[in-house]
Amino acid sequence: MFENLSEKLQRAFKNLRGQGSVTEENMQEALREIRVALLDADVNLNVAKDLIEHIRQRALGQEVMTSLSPTEQVVKIVRDELVTLLGKDTARFQFASRPPTVILMAGLQGSGKTTTAGKLAAWLQKGGHRPMLVSVDVYRPAAREQLRVVGQTIKANIYEGNTKGEAAGTPLVERLAKEARREAVITGCDTLIVDTAGRLHIDAELMDEMAKLKALLSPQEILFVADAMTGQDAVRSAEAFHQRLALTGTVLTKMDGDARGGAALSIRQVTGQPVKFIGTGEKPDAFEPFHPDRIVSRILGMGDIMSLIEKAEEKLDKRKSEEFARKALSGGGFSLEDFRDQLRQIRKLGSMESILKMLPSVGPFAGMQQMADKVDEKQFTRVEAIISSMTPKERNHHEIISGSRRKRIASGSGTTVQEVNQLLRQYAQMRKMFKGMGKGGLLQRRAMGMLTGMKGR
Repeated sequence: MFENLSEKLQRAFKNLRGQGSVTEENMQEALREIRVALLDADVNLNVAKDLIEHIRQRALGQEVMTSLSPTEQVVKIVRDELVTLLGKDTARFQFASRPPTVILMAGLQGSGKTTTAGKLAAWLQKGGHRPMLVSVDVYRPAAREQLRVVGQTIKANIYEGNTKGEAAGTPLVERLAKEARREAVITGCDTLIVDTAGRLHIDAELMDEMAKLKALLSPQEILFVADAMTGQDAVRSAEAFHQRLALTGTVLTKMDGDARGGAALSIRQVTGQPVKFIGTGEKPDAFEPFHPDRIVSRILGMGDIMSLIEKAEEKLDKRKSEEFARKALSGGGFSLEDFRDQLRQIRKLGSMESILKMLPSVGPFAGMQQMADKVDEKQFTRVEAIISSMTPKERNHHEIISGSRRKRIASGSGTTVQEVNQLLRQYAQMRKMFKGMGKGGLLQRRAMGMLTGMKGR
């Protein structure tokens, strides 16, 4: 996400740094490059014009011209203005003072509304809530079935209701919604997520039905679900829905497939309402709150270490990480069994590409983001297959793995003897490196902290 915009903005900053000092002439050139970068990223034209004007006023003012490091000051200004554009604070989620909290999901057909309803339910469950899902899309039976499957996957409560013998229309929609809210109260569910019908385009019938649902349920949240890859179409649809329903926020789906990011940068400015969540993949947990400051840091190549740490704390088993660190830094070293366990833990964080792209593109991490596109994710699968094809004794005593054993392991894992040999060589090198680190007490403590992901950074 944002790859194209990030690359072009960093190029503009690099050209500016090469000037030695900031003048009105080279600043105008940099602003032109930033404007082109924004428009190429499919940012709304009016939004791009306003953003450039704000940057121009600040960049050509005294705070830059008198600064000891003017180019860095320009980068800071761009960062500040982008954060302001997206909303300085992470959007708060509104809960009812008396349960259930009602969340109305709005959006066009194909935007990922049903899948997003399930992801939101999973996110709420992680926070200790007890959500209930209901589909009031009575026009497409497949839509209600899809929500049922999604709900079962995350083990969420689902209200299906009886629709047999009743004509599809707004009266049936309203009845299902009222029954679902009553069921949520009876069963102790504190949140009701209402998945509504979508259309291929905005029409009066759709908007009338949504308006009646809003009047009936008085929802705390009306979330517009938009496909980020549709760019300005998503922005225009969000604006139309907001004019009729007064949205409380937006959820952008398929952000992992959108290299431009223009919808994210435009939708808040056009609707006046925040982006609250983003979908970054197909799995139920590929869903995260939208942090404007972190997103801007990613755009400007500063990485997103905080999100990476939070993900590690959520996904990784701290006890196992500490045990691995102790073994790795001790004289005995870690086994192939330990190595496989750690590999499985790391893969819980997502693809190696997504992890590398959260690192800054400066300092000790310089070049890591560029490596992300070259990572062969299948290699990790092959490594795990090779280790899994070993016997428990071989995994814990690698020195017994003879030539004949290597052939058997290669055959069992669907790899070659050369790949088995390569893994064993790399494993031996890692053991040696960790042992060297463990010889110094201070270095050992630092490495332990690094491996176990210290909190409170």
